Amino acid sequence: MRDWLYPHAVSRLLTGVLLIGLALAAACPGSALAAHAYAQFGDVKYPPDFAHFSYVNPQAPKGGEIRLVPPTRPTNFDKFNPFTLKGTSPYGMGELMFESLLTGNSDEPTTAYGLLAEDVSVTADRRSVTFRLHPAARFHDGKPVLAADVVHSFKTLTSKLAAPQFRSIYAEVKDAVAVDERTVRFDFASPNAELPLVVGSMAVFSRDWGGGKPFDQIVTEVPVASGPYRLASPKMGRDVTYVRDPRYWAKDLPVRRGLYNFDRVTYRIYLDETSRFEGLKAGEFDFMREFISRNWARQYTGRAFESGELARRAFENRNPGDFQGYVFNLRKPKLQDKRVRQAIALAFDFEWMNRQLFYGLYKRADSYFPNSEFRAEGPPSPEELALLEPLRAQLSPEVFGPPPAVASTAPPASLRDNLRRAQGLLAEAGWTYRDGALRDAKGEAFTLEFLSDQPSLVRVVTPFQKALEKLGIRLTFRSVDFSLAKQKMDAFDFELTSLRIPGNSAPGTELVERWGSEAARTPGSSNIWGLADPAVDALVRHATAATTREQLRTALRALDRVLLHGHDSVPHYYGSTFLIGYRPGRFQLPAVVPPYYDAHAWAVSTWWAAAGNR
Repeated sequence: MRDWLYPHAVSRLLTGVLLIGLALAAACPGSALAAHAYAQFGDVKYPPDFAHFSYVNPQAPKGGEIRLVPPTRPTNFDKFNPFTLKGTSPYGMGELMFESLLTGNSDEPTTAYGLLAEDVSVTADRRSVTFRLHPAARFHDGKPVLAADVVHSFKTLTSKLAAPQFRSIYAEVKDAVAVDERTVRFDFASPNAELPLVVGSMAVFSRDWGGGKPFDQIVTEVPVASGPYRLASPKMGRDVTYVRDPRYWAKDLPVRRGLYNFDRVTYRIYLDETSRFEGLKAGEFDFMREFISRNWARQYTGRAFESGELARRAFENRNPGDFQGYVFNLRKPKLQDKRVRQAIALAFDFEWMNRQLFYGLYKRADSYFPNSEFRAEGPPSPEELALLEPLRAQLSPEVFGPPPAVASTAPPASLRDNLRRAQGLLAEAGWTYRDGALRDAKGEAFTLEFLSDQPSLVRVVTPFQKALEKLGIRLTFRSVDFSLAKQKMDAFDFELTSLRIPGNSAPGTELVERWGSEAARTPGSSNIWGLADPAVDALVRHATAATTREQLRTALRALDRVLLHGHDSVPHYYGSTFLIGYRPGRFQLPAVVPPYYDAHAWAVSTWWAAAGNR
């Protein structure tokens, strides 16, 4: 399900605020101006009469097939409803079948354009947004997309029958109202520059989906949506194929011209890495993103690559770096002392791992927003202090200095020195080594369980495990299948796990779902840490209320600073390229690689089949 949840799809699709004149706002406080585009900071690139996005080929022929493996979720699917908590839906459904009122593009990180909505208008006080639906918009059953469908989608997603994280995402949206048959208005609890974007990115589905069944009982019914693809077969299983709808209503719109060119898109599921790579070499699929540096360095060689049948390419991008790290569950009593978490992080030896395991391909993450303008650096700026000072009583004094340095073993530092520091922190927290283990005052040994659905992480966790042994901490690695891992994570039933947060060029409302106090108490939310901190809540509110990029930058740097000093994660590493293996003879690529994109979505949406593949 999470491949459709905000922010993962939304960070690709759209972030923005309506292009509206400030003079109009001053002269007519309640007025709104309809526009074709919505830009968070007013930077709209394409005019109302634009023909297509600059990075697509508008003459790309339709036809052929692309076969991929998902970057995540190595499991079968057992439902067709991606919006409920239980079960697993097919990969790619969110992007290929469902549409939203607005859609973004890959060369403007904070701008969106009308899709289901022909135009959009925001009142000057930013307390409501109105969308006028495109008269040609149609669901797959041929029925028009109407305001009542949009309202139904909102009411359904915010009900207790949908996954609870949607109620967090739309918590600041008071209501959705059908003004007339093709006009819908969303009212907000307070002015927020991103809220029009949040509702503009909402998946819209037909009122007829499920035939009146309670939403949480819609399992086997194929969604009635409006996107460019439909399911090829309504059967549960492992692999899934989508077929292009030749009657797709938006195929000639500027925001869709040159996009979604394949007749068939197939995602194949392999339950282990070896069989997946062998499938690539055997021609069972055509495109795979590699996440394991050892595989990239050692496996992507041989006759198939030398002959050109297969290609390996590192695609550059300007995306902010993904955050990846070990995440502590703060709900567990033994992990609630910050000194304990800081000590555990000191056992992580990135320099050795990058040298011995990763072939020097990665950079160390030292921020929740790595490789971006939102990364905290040095002492707080005067603008940051203006946000932090009112929260001083709730913050540790260290927050008002530089962000904490991540543990390093680069000379003159060493892992031994770091472990000595860790011993001191653990002793301060009441943990001492005796009788062969690290124990608390009651004599209970310190143990940790690492939960993962990725067996390949064993080689990455093992050095960390060995270092923790020297502190007297016994770390066990528990590998489970995706379905069980999802259940346990939704219920926050874990102690330590690994997390990747895709980079975002304009983080906003998703931060409420990720770090908000209410989300910490919401099963299935993205706040898997269980972080409930009023200071963090306040800084998240500043970020979501930002009306300029400077305000957003300041709020996120202050937030990053506070989060880092909490030592709630062990930051890992990030890469600045997409490592892709693919079959070049089956495809043609656009001449322009956009700056901001997701590798899978870009290939599926902008590549097209070579003549021999059509």
